[in-house]
Amino acid sequence: MRKTLKDFYYGNLTPGEQEMIPGSELKRAITRVTRCEQQLTERLSEPEQVLLNELVSAQHIADSITAEENFILGFRLGIRMMAECMDDGDGSIREVADHG
Repeated sequence: MRKTLKDFYYGNLTPGEQEMIPGSELKRAITRVTRCEQQLTERLSEPEQVLLNELVSAQHIADSITAEENFILGFRLGIRMMAECMDDGDGSIREVADHG
């Protein structure tokens, strides 16, 4: 746990900077997207290419915002789950104490 806190202190935690695993489903999907975008760009006129680039750029921004929001929501959910685990007096049964 101390390593994670030190990494956090020194700014070494960067969950947005990850590397795709070669041959993974994600890598194959990104390769396909890139190939389709290149093929489409070759078929479009210059004004249409500008429009496609604007679309791709806007989608990147939307994807980035979505990733950030999902990270925050997931982190908050994890914290709520941890907090709920600490409240052991909220159910209908309780653990039997060892009187041994």
